[in-house]
Amino acid sequence: MRERLARLEQRRAWLYAAPATVLMLVFVLLPITAVTAISLTDWQLGARDFSFQGITNYVEMFRDRVFWKSLGNTFAYVAYYVPASIVLALALAIAVEASGPLRGFYRTAFFLPVATTFVAMAVVWEFMLHPDLGLVTIALTAIGLPKENWLGMPDTVLMALAAIGIWLRLGFYMVLFIAGLRSIPRELYEAAAVDGASTPWRRFRLVTWPMLAPTTLFVAVIALIQSFQVFETVAVLTRGGPSKSSEVLLYTMYTEAFTFLRTAYASSITVVFMLIVFAITIVKTRLLEPRIHYK
Repeated sequence: MRERLARLEQRRAWLYAAPATVLMLVFVLLPITAVTAISLTDWQLGARDFSFQGITNYVEMFRDRVFWKSLGNTFAYVAYYVPASIVLALALAIAVEASGPLRGFYRTAFFLPVATTFVAMAVVWEFMLHPDLGLVTIALTAIGLPKENWLGMPDTVLMALAAIGIWLRLGFYMVLFIAGLRSIPRELYEAAAVDGASTPWRRFRLVTWPMLAPTTLFVAVIALIQSFQVFETVAVLTRGGPSKSSEVLLYTMYTEAFTFLRTAYASSITVVFMLIVFAITIVKTRLLEPRIHYK
């Protein structure tokens, strides 16, 4: 009787897991397998025939200066984007939570960019960063700073794109930090005050920051993945220029696949991109999560 009940429970478990398993198979595992297989061929978009090439595309990719340039630009974008996103989102969350009766308005206002279309907002920022007529240029010249062609100079284009990306997603990260702040027990602040933590900075350092470790880790991983996925702002504003100083991995992948129709080569770039994201996930689960206290 027990064995029969155990088999019944096992069948129910498989039945409940079947929809998620099928979705993962169709939308995750099969596409990954297909992209990996295509990367080992010479297939081009629209071609009827192809032949097996082994690792030829990968050898070409690692010899391609454009690939290394786009990879370096991607890591530079990540270096600008992730730390600034975490610091600004945390500061914004603390400020909004301390804003009293207006906190609901501020939450909505700062979250609005997340709900908008990235392409539309990129066009808005293109006008705002215009070197002569943009609002940003006018504001900077009003305080005595020189005009800058933020999107047209190799030294500033990635920082400008990162600033736009941060503005577009800052509200999302802010909401996550607000949820983390609200989960901190008030008793901890009272205990810290009794122990001598009388200043806001000491309460933040001794209570808020340690208790926000799980939220900070989650925001950092999400920000890392989203920064590696930067595409819309590059495609709309710079198209990889000037002189490929803003070309990133996803844009290189797009141009190789849909401009030059080198689908197999673009697939090899995709595989490398997936490996980078997978490595980030491994670092999170194996190295960082065990050091985080969730209770």
